[in-house]
Amino acid sequence: MATEIHAVRRDTAASATGRPAMPGLLALAVLLLVLIAAPYVLYPVFVMKVLCFALFACAFNLLIGFAGLLSFGHAAFFGGAAYITAHTVKVWGLPPELGILLGTAFSATLGLAFGALAIRRQGIYFAMITLALSQMVFFMALQLKFTGGEDGIQAVPRGHLFGVIDLSQSMSMYYTVLAVFLFGFVVIWRTVHSPFGQVLKAIRENEPRAISLGYRTDHYKLMAFVLSAALAGLAGGTKAIVFQLATLTDVQWQMSGAVVLMTLLGGIGTLFGPVVGAALVVTLENYLAASNLPVPVVIGVIFVACVLLFRRGIVGEIAARFGEKRP
Repeated sequence: MATEIHAVRRDTAASATGRPAMPGLLALAVLLLVLIAAPYVLYPVFVMKVLCFALFACAFNLLIGFAGLLSFGHAAFFGGAAYITAHTVKVWGLPPELGILLGTAFSATLGLAFGALAIRRQGIYFAMITLALSQMVFFMALQLKFTGGEDGIQAVPRGHLFGVIDLSQSMSMYYTVLAVFLFGFVVIWRTVHSPFGQVLKAIRENEPRAISLGYRTDHYKLMAFVLSAALAGLAGGTKAIVFQLATLTDVQWQMSGAVVLMTLLGGIGTLFGPVVGAALVVTLENYLAASNLPVPVVIGVIFVACVLLFRRGIVGEIAARFGEKRP
């Protein structure tokens, strides 16, 4: 047993020093070039919305794709951070970067509380507990005075980043959002390729086996939950600055369902899958809204088709076709 433990730990330590595969680096470089050029071709606010939801989906994927934990309550972290950011920037007059940091810290704290309660359960029981706790946050957002009830918090000033960069300018706001997205994506990338990420994947594949090897799996799962909640909060706080409002839509259970849909469409357990899934869903919602087509029905049909034809998700099927192993 001791030899086996040392072998696994040696493997995880080796993976920490290993670098991402060349196809992954190439895909990241292409993605970066596309995102830098995107605001010159597309409406910047639309691309910023895609980036915020892409970061939200990546944070959710870190939990379900690499730790095997299905949460139905991630809207609480996304929307909760949006409310804290909007309130601190509008009412307290804090600069936007500090407001986003406070929103992220709030989500991390909320994630620690939620995780401590839910992590002892598995499967559907874990999912139901996270959903119930998320609904409590929704009703608090509806009842508390500072949230503005059904009106939400509106007209949030974008302000100046570090007191210098005027975020009321679309391009300044866009590249700030891009920097936030890249920061969150790199954090997830580095986490997945660290010894911590290797243990998470071991827990996902066979938790009793990981326990038998001496890992305290509850601690690893709780750390993954808090990190995922913090990154979801980072996305929510940034979205509140971009759209200058925080509403009940951000904390509703439908938002938790939407991020599940984005991750499934793109590919669970892949780094780029949630980005593709978020871009697909946001694009469909944006362009079908002007038509007479029922948007939820169209997205539902596409989701069913993808599940039947691409069971690993779009990026997952492409990776499998070219023989790339899951990270």
